[in-house]
Amino acid sequence: MFAVTATHIDADDPLTGLTLGERPDPQVPDGWTTVTVRAAALNHHDLWSLKGVGLSADRLPMILGCDAAGIDEDGNEVIVHAVIGDPERGGGDETLDPKRSLLSELHQGALAEKVAVPRRNLVPKPSGLSFAEAACLPTAWLTAYRMLFDKAGLQPGSTVLVQGAGGGVATALIALAAAAGYRVYATSRDEAKRKRAVELGADAAFEPGARLPERVDAVMETVGQATWSHSLKSLRPGGRIVVSGATSGQVPPAELNRLFFLQLSVVGSTMGTRAQLERLARFLVKTGTRPLIDRTLPLSRAREGFAAMAEGDLFGKVVFTP
Repeated sequence: MFAVTATHIDADDPLTGLTLGERPDPQVPDGWTTVTVRAAALNHHDLWSLKGVGLSADRLPMILGCDAAGIDEDGNEVIVHAVIGDPERGGGDETLDPKRSLLSELHQGALAEKVAVPRRNLVPKPSGLSFAEAACLPTAWLTAYRMLFDKAGLQPGSTVLVQGAGGGVATALIALAAAAGYRVYATSRDEAKRKRAVELGADAAFEPGARLPERVDAVMETVGQATWSHSLKSLRPGGRIVVSGATSGQVPPAELNRLFFLQLSVVGSTMGTRAQLERLARFLVKTGTRPLIDRTLPLSRAREGFAAMAEGDLFGKVVFTP
């Protein structure tokens, strides 16, 4: 089968480790099944894997990709849940399983014509979502859903700041928060991305570090070091930062005096559960919200999508079709 594979690690020039071509069909352990992929989405996780983050050289060659939607062995349209874990080991939450992994870390990934996954990882795809839209959900959109509706502790009418508009998680956060009726502010260094954030549902968009019209109930933080101080300063007393990434660095000044004096909370969030993925899909159908897709490419042109992500030349998701 045709697949997009990491064949060596290079932290400085990650795309040199990207190989497109034929790979063996997936092996199927007991309790697993195969999905014929109709659409697969690109994530920063795939670029980080090529840099050796979360993927060591001894596991190569590794087919990349966490996100896919397609047809299962019984002919059902399904979305693939990317978290490979045991809910029992995680106290009912597979994301808390100490042994959890994502597709393409220990097990071959989804940027291929077929992917093998545990049977429990298949979620029915609603007929109201296209395969391309459904493929965007398992990582970026599920991460955003969990941040907003599980970790943030928000009430209807709350105010939210989304740092770094443009990335997959950030665009999902803006769209989901707007659909839920929150007042949404966003930041971006790029004027065009700020404009698109407003078109996507943000009430206003600002340059990074800008003073907001009001202090917010929660900040959705995926940028990390570059925006951390602004995130803290933007919160109302008792507010909360939900962190799911740190693309600009992981060691910002903690500003502990601000944390304790204003009684702020910092909460980590990673991916989401199978049940949350199913609820996310239903939420999109019910509200009419849809993932923003920057571009759709055949899998044979995957290198173009990786290059665009490496250059930051995206607003929304890159989707590949085998």
